[in-house]
Amino acid sequence: QATATDQLVGFGLVAFSLVLFVYYTLWIIVLPFIDSDHGIHQYFLPREYAVIIPVAAGLLLLLFIGVFIMFVMWKSRKHTKKSD
Repeated sequence: QATATDQLVGFGLVAFSLVLFVYYTLWIIVLPFIDSDHGIHQYFLPREYAVIIPVAAGLLLLLFIGVFIMFVMWKSRKHTKKSD
């Protein structure tokens, strides 16, 4: 059974993901069809960042996963040496 705090954190994560998805979708799909001199363009980063940010986030995710796996394997190997 989820506590109220768990539900609040879950709702916050879902809300953040929804806002991020809507922002990115507007940025990539809708914005190219709006004139470049329109005022809405001031709320979005340049288009180059639409590729750079997800690639950097993906690389950071892979780095953290690799570090986590390395740490777990190192910790596991260290624990088995003590038992021998």
